[in-house]
Amino acid sequence: MALSLGVDTGGTYTDAVLIRDEQEVVASAKSLTTRHDLAEGIGKAVGKVLQDAAVSPGEIALASLSTTLATNALVEGQGGRVALVLIGFRAGDLERHGLSDALAGDPALLLAGGHNHAGDEAAPFEESTLRDWLAAHGRQVSGYAVAAQFATRNPAHEQRAAALIHEMTGRPVSCSHHLSSKLNGPKRAMTAVLNARLIGMIDRLIRRAEARLQDLGVTAPLMVVRGDGALISAEFAREKPIETILSGPAASIVGARWMTGAQDALVSDIGGTTTDVAVLRDGRPGIDPDGARVGPYRTMVEAVAMRTTGLGGDSEVQVVSEGLQGGVTLGPRRVLPISLVATEAPEVVHRALDAQLRSVTPGEHDGRFLRVMPAAAQDGLGARETTLLERIGDRLCPLQEVLRSRIETKALRRLVERGIVQVAGVTPSDASHVLGNLDSWDREAAEKALTLMGRRRTGSGNMLAPDPVVLARMIVDQLTHQTVLALLETGFAEEAEAFGLPPEQLARHVLMQKGLDRHRGLLRLEAGLNQPLIGLGASAATYYPAVAERLHCRVDLPTHAGVANAIGAVVGRVTIRRSGEVSAPAEGRFRVHLESGPQDFSDAETALQTLEQHLSAEARQSAMAAGAEGIRVTVARDIRTTEAEGREIFLQAVLTVEASGRPRIAAE
Repeated sequence: MALSLGVDTGGTYTDAVLIRDEQEVVASAKSLTTRHDLAEGIGKAVGKVLQDAAVSPGEIALASLSTTLATNALVEGQGGRVALVLIGFRAGDLERHGLSDALAGDPALLLAGGHNHAGDEAAPFEESTLRDWLAAHGRQVSGYAVAAQFATRNPAHEQRAAALIHEMTGRPVSCSHHLSSKLNGPKRAMTAVLNARLIGMIDRLIRRAEARLQDLGVTAPLMVVRGDGALISAEFAREKPIETILSGPAASIVGARWMTGAQDALVSDIGGTTTDVAVLRDGRPGIDPDGARVGPYRTMVEAVAMRTTGLGGDSEVQVVSEGLQGGVTLGPRRVLPISLVATEAPEVVHRALDAQLRSVTPGEHDGRFLRVMPAAAQDGLGARETTLLERIGDRLCPLQEVLRSRIETKALRRLVERGIVQVAGVTPSDASHVLGNLDSWDREAAEKALTLMGRRRTGSGNMLAPDPVVLARMIVDQLTHQTVLALLETGFAEEAEAFGLPPEQLARHVLMQKGLDRHRGLLRLEAGLNQPLIGLGASAATYYPAVAERLHCRVDLPTHAGVANAIGAVVGRVTIRRSGEVSAPAEGRFRVHLESGPQDFSDAETALQTLEQHLSAEARQSAMAAGAEGIRVTVARDIRTTEAEGREIFLQAVLTVEASGRPRIAAE
């Protein structure tokens, strides 16, 4: 009987689960996620689950990994320093399409070149300028993104630029036409930038995870969950790490369906960093037609239609001082819970918190600490960033001992955004410790940190909260409120009928909120979810009963809800999709757009058959490379025509080929 190992690296915990014959959970285990080296947490979780199940590592025939690493990195603005090479675009495209924001100060190079909609060269490629720039700055970044105008119709200039970058720098290159076959150059460029930023992070994770599993005696091939819930080989994920965004949430949807057998439901997965909400219809999650969106970024990656919010058990609690009553808000940034870091460095944390409590005046940086991530790349840092790192050193350090002037705040923010420095502060996890809902870490440290935060003043001049328990309830109530909003936004976004306003406004609309309150006056208002809610995540049982009560719906909390991602990682299938186009640049001419360049035919059916054969072979080959066996290929044709003078005229055809199979397991 085959054993499969599923592993999920979440923001707070790393989960491992053993499943026998895709039917029975044999054992599951958790270990704290080790952000500085995720493989450490993976090794501990896998070691625990092997011990609990009393099985030999050699019995495992398949290992699969889902990870929130890529999703969290984009939500938190982390990743390597990259350069964007834009070919055939205008300077205004950087600002107009959000590319400048995504680059966040990283370099961009605009070159002449590109093609037109028919795949013909619009201008010669400006190769000499690229050569000069690479010679001067080529090794100052960790990777490159290349996007050329209409590269999906003819990728020649992207291919030439990539070859030149490889030749002169040896750095990895992400070409936009490899990541999507759809038109929309700026959006493809955005996807390429994010892919390039993630390559180093995902490569390190996979390399270290494979090594750690082999140390434990697990020699089965490693698969990785893609953003649509399908599985791909580790090597495939290394090349296209952007496809692993929403990997963890997608795995949780697959796991939720496997555990509950639900056909129709809202699935909400609360982790340490994010809350991910998706709709299950007829037992299948929908695929986002516009491409995966994570935080502020809209990509062209096929992924589960998921709304990801920076809200989790480890979300940063921020004080709202405006207004007479004040309050708190959560996220979107993740911080380390004070109760957690106090278990790792108790003397440092308690000494600093006690000193801050003795002070009569609340300090701006009370209850906050910093530490350096030892494995993070530190290239391209300025003098201020370097100075801050020297002050922190290799210890957990109170924030007030590091920042000595306002001007250093921006430098610290850059270090945090690069993933070089981690911040510890008050989180909902700390609030749950204060309320007695959790007992995993240091409750006393959590109480001290919440006491310090409660001393902050509101607009009325009063303390935010006179007691840590009062503040803890305020924080948990805010988490319930923000979770309800996230679920309502998803519900409105996925409704078949439009309501005339954006989902974000509808969720907060006074009529919606009064309906949830069951308002009774001259009017009777009622509102809520019309489908059951499946709550996933280790803390779902703590928070989601109150969420379901507010939304007046049934909540399903599966037995293994805390390891849903790890379960989904091993019960999925390997699926590869490839799309291509046939255009009609002139009457009687049908152009197939291939990786090798456009090919013209005199009749439509020959062109369609040529594209179908090409895509089918490519999809099958990619599925095999992604680790599939027993592959089945299906083809869908979307042919667009019009009528003129009684004749049907061919406009365009889009072919989508899907190759799907079982994950290849290790031979016994």
